[in-house]
Amino acid sequence: MSGWRLDARDGITVAVHGFGNVGRYAALAAHQAGARVVAISDISGGVYNGKGIDVAEAMTWTDLNRSLEGYTGGGDRIGNEELLVLDAEVLLPCATGGVVTDANAGEIKAKLIMEGANGPTTLAADRILGDRGVLIVPDVLANAGGVTVSYFEWVQDLQNYFWSEGEIVGRLREIMSRAFDEVMSVAISHKTDLRTGALIKGIRRVADAKLARGIFP
Repeated sequence: MSGWRLDARDGITVAVHGFGNVGRYAALAAHQAGARVVAISDISGGVYNGKGIDVAEAMTWTDLNRSLEGYTGGGDRIGNEELLVLDAEVLLPCATGGVVTDANAGEIKAKLIMEGANGPTTLAADRILGDRGVLIVPDVLANAGGVTVSYFEWVQDLQNYFWSEGEIVGRLREIMSRAFDEVMSVAISHKTDLRTGALIKGIRRVADAKLARGIFP
């Protein structure tokens, strides 16, 4: 795991399963980072364009039509199941739980799966993908940004002082990057996967807090 590397600036290909509040902004962030978003989908089906999808155009389409139905983006219409096993280096399952299973895990070609949905990967699929060397950034880590920004909102309300969008993005990036580095460090030291590493880190934090504060109502 320590030698693993994938840089969006290299123009890596990304497939996004789910184009709602999580997926559309994940696709936009991937595009802005220099990746090539080649596939997106929602409940109506998906689109594949090997040259890259215009994410902003797709977002405008869904704003006007409430779904990707009828959108081609200069590419071909595909199904949701087909998107999961496309030849893309990164897969972002951002729609619903249990979509990556033991039935399709062996066909998934992505080197990295970043879970935007809650529980998109089953335990059986987790083992298959782990044995194949696929890196999975678990939901508890990958999609924690929404909860983090909610905390920012609470802090701002308490202070009656509001930050700019740039300040919020900067603080979020700092917290999420630090969280990823800490989980990766735990996973490497325990020679395990990131999901287990995140659980170890979380349990350790709770245990440390109990030792420091004692039992309280």
